[in-house]
Amino acid sequence: MSPTTASSGDRQRRPRADGLQNRERLIAVAAATFSRDGAQVSLKSIAHQAGVGIGTLYRHFPTREALVDAVYRAETDRLCAAAPELLTRMGPVEALRAWGLRFLDYLNTKEGMAQVLHSILTDHEDLKLQTRTRIAAATRQLLLAGQQAGELRADLDPADVSLALAGFALILERRPDAPDEANRLLDLLLQGIGVPQVAGGR
Repeated sequence: MSPTTASSGDRQRRPRADGLQNRERLIAVAAATFSRDGAQVSLKSIAHQAGVGIGTLYRHFPTREALVDAVYRAETDRLCAAAPELLTRMGPVEALRAWGLRFLDYLNTKEGMAQVLHSILTDHEDLKLQTRTRIAAATRQLLLAGQQAGELRADLDPADVSLALAGFALILERRPDAPDEANRLLDLLLQGIGVPQVAGGR
């Protein structure tokens, strides 16, 4: 391959790479903004924070609904992928705690998009069901690891743990001390679902 051909190929590939980076950056900024300000925030503001023009945003996401849909899918992917990744570098209970904090962030972002997201999920029941199934599987994987290590109770139901976390998210919504409270509530949850220590260390 001649240098000229290689250079031409590089020029053809670079816009696609830049476009992917712009898309990922827009999704990341939108997720943080929706979580903080709600889904009705200005799309121009999101584009500005992402360092791109509003035209670039609309090329990737022609409507607000398209952006919310992309954020929801990306955040679900990130949350579910975190479960096995955390287990590779943490003990089961520590991994569950770290994942629980991410789950609370996920629910907070979802709540920020609630009005727009509701209409999307109403039209895509399969997406809603798929999301529930995937999150349940991630929760089950973390709980099973803790049970196999003898650190979590054997009678745990993943649905109960998910409900507890959803309850925490509801309680913590818009509270200025939410990060500290989230840590405290997660510690209490882990104490409740952990295997009780036998007196005398036996």
